[in-house]
Amino acid sequence: MMKFKTLFAHSAVLGLALAGGLAHAQQGVSKDEITVGSIQDLSGPLAGFGKQIRSGMALAVDEINEQGGINGRKVKLLVEDSGYDPKRAVLAAQKLVNQDKIFIMLGHLGTAQNMAAMPVQFEKNVINFFPVTAAREMYDPFHRLKYAFAATYYDQIRFAVPRLVKEKGAKKVCTMYQDDDFGLEVLKGGEDGLKSIGMEFAEKTSYKRGATDFSSQVAKMQSSGCDFVVLGTIIRETIGAIGTARKLGYNPTFLGSSAAYTDLIHKLGGKAMDGLYATMTVQNPYTDEQSQPIRFWANKYKTKFNDDPTVFSVYGYYVVNAFANAATKAGKNLTTDSFIKVMDNTTIPTDMFGAPAATFTATKRLGSSVSRLSQISDGKWKVVSEYFGDTAAKK
Repeated sequence: MMKFKTLFAHSAVLGLALAGGLAHAQQGVSKDEITVGSIQDLSGPLAGFGKQIRSGMALAVDEINEQGGINGRKVKLLVEDSGYDPKRAVLAAQKLVNQDKIFIMLGHLGTAQNMAAMPVQFEKNVINFFPVTAAREMYDPFHRLKYAFAATYYDQIRFAVPRLVKEKGAKKVCTMYQDDDFGLEVLKGGEDGLKSIGMEFAEKTSYKRGATDFSSQVAKMQSSGCDFVVLGTIIRETIGAIGTARKLGYNPTFLGSSAAYTDLIHKLGGKAMDGLYATMTVQNPYTDEQSQPIRFWANKYKTKFNDDPTVFSVYGYYVVNAFANAATKAGKNLTTDSFIKVMDNTTIPTDMFGAPAATFTATKRLGSSVSRLSQISDGKWKVVSEYFGDTAAKK
């Protein structure tokens, strides 16, 4: 009987020890490896962006692992395809979180896709780190597992419009925007920016997502006599609107958000795109860039992937390195809580791509709300302003 009691006591102690060990085990972190995940559009309408983000991430992961990893642990990157469909994003998140057991979600592309996937992640205490979208929902409402890094579409346009309107001496301002959450963010930013200088839109015109003919919208703005147009457009719509305007002999100042800041605009739109302004937070990495560090990086990227890098390649590279720096500071005992503790006292300095410094605290989950202007000149984006905006960012 005494032997049985002793055996039972030992078993109970062992069980408690095992339970305690399991309770403290951190998902996605093993002795030798940290498993991280990302969801990209690899087969849908933004597959070009998704593949570039994935490549930028892969380059950063390779560099980190070649240098010994994070506190001795190699980084394992798993990427799932959403096809830019929120329903598929949920399935991808379920696989990464529940089956692959990732530690963190990095650089997920798309607003609706992030909104759909975040509940799956948060249920398992998985951080949504630096999603590639400038929607306010990526940090607001506050959640301890949300971190966003770039100025929102709203803030980009709110600060850029009055600045450029004054510079150009514009008398009448119009807007053409996509009739969805993205376009409405640009519209609202433009309205509030104009209000700050005692102006309002003289004409507002929208289009449905997927539209290809913008002649009626452009004619409407032209007949209104607008000499400045705020574009709530992405790629095809930006090219279509400006191309149509040029054919009609209508040449106002065009301003887009960072959604239009891509090399595809001038590559696909050609000479007609010269003169377009757009807000941006990091510089497009041309392989013949004057900056030697960017030129070196861009050529290294092209050698590895046999493709020119884009601003989305930079986003992927930036996100992984920001994660790695914080995870390194969290020390050998990397957990969600230790990572958050580091991030909540973190300032990420500006880098070779010109990204603004980003600061995070226990109550501030948007790193920066500043942006700057670039303009297409001779078939290339060229930076034409310093950073502007609310340097205090959002809390």
